[in-house]
Amino acid sequence: MVERVMLMGHAAAPVPCRLVAAAYRDEQEAADKVVRLGPGVDACLFASPVPYELARRSGVLTIPATFVQLGGPALTAALARAALDERIDPRRVSIDLLSRSDVEEAYADLGIPTGGVQTREEPGATGTVAAYHERLVRQGTTTGALTCLPAVADRLAAAGVPTVRVRPTSAAVRTALHTAALLGAHHRLEESQLTVVLIEVPTLREPVRRAAPRYWRDELRLSLHRLLVQEANRMNAAVWAIDDHSYLVTATRGSMAAATDGFRVLPFAARIRDELGLAVEVGVGMGRTTHDAETHARAALARSQAGKQPQGFAVDREGRTLVPAPRMPPQAPGQGRPKGVEVLARLAAKLEGGDTIVDAESAGRMLGVTPRTARRLLRTLVDEGLAWPLPPNRTPQPGRPRQLYRLIVEKLGPR
Repeated sequence: MVERVMLMGHAAAPVPCRLVAAAYRDEQEAADKVVRLGPGVDACLFASPVPYELARRSGVLTIPATFVQLGGPALTAALARAALDERIDPRRVSIDLLSRSDVEEAYADLGIPTGGVQTREEPGATGTVAAYHERLVRQGTTTGALTCLPAVADRLAAAGVPTVRVRPTSAAVRTALHTAALLGAHHRLEESQLTVVLIEVPTLREPVRRAAPRYWRDELRLSLHRLLVQEANRMNAAVWAIDDHSYLVTATRGSMAAATDGFRVLPFAARIRDELGLAVEVGVGMGRTTHDAETHARAALARSQAGKQPQGFAVDREGRTLVPAPRMPPQAPGQGRPKGVEVLARLAAKLEGGDTIVDAESAGRMLGVTPRTARRLLRTLVDEGLAWPLPPNRTPQPGRPRQLYRLIVEKLGPR
């Protein structure tokens, strides 16, 4: 099927594009193929719904994707071939992978009733799907099988079960190529969209204390600017200092998405925290013009400073908060709450007077762990959106500044 798509080539594509073949022996390899291709492609075209669904469920699809349809004309052609086989009655067959609505629509177009047609929509292992068809034929419920899976067709044929392959028509392949090319072109435009990042440093925004040496602010600004330039160079971005405590970075949506795991983590924040011990406030905005992008970035920054939607730090060009779905494996039945939620619940149970501000020392006492372990747990809460780092409590004394965190106990629901 991949060879067939490649042979049809660019003739079916509405825009200039390059096709990259990624053939596989088994549909289970689809997710691995997507990962190997990486950011080198703008859209994925799968040979059938099966590899598409497997890749989608694995969470590796970060770009637009579509697949060659097996319903409609492909099913009608398969029914025509089945009607030519004396062993098969198209009114009494089993069909895999296709939705019941697709099957009923194709049968309605042909004027054939579907009362005796059995369907299995969910994918499965080759042996499982083949056993489904074979069981129905052996019981006399059906006269044959229509399958979308080549391996299932081979196994059924070896077992003597009348079988017809549902193969995509040339028109379906051309339509899929057309759709994939348009999706890729749109994705390319989206990736090149102007993106502005605003970064504010609360520590530098605070008034200078008389007891604190003044030179440390200049040294901190210099170190911070050097770090931002290094990070920006990696994503082909540019950095400007707006004032004494804020910076502006211009980039593209594609480079920013790659640096933030698809807008799931704050840009620049982790390295600034690890190397300089600073908490920063970040807002990301996109727009059709520089003015629009900066306006949206300021709106996102104001929202984060107000403590609302800590994970929604990006605003798209329409002004909507961009909150991607978290990449988390499905929770097994009976599995307890995530570790971060349990830590937050333990801390919330020992808070007094409604105070939700803690540091590593106080959190360590409440959890019965060392301050170092508590600091790591608090950072985990921040990563999971269950706590919000406050500006470090700078003092003239030497040593690590006291980092405060606000626990977002609202995430626990009513107690």
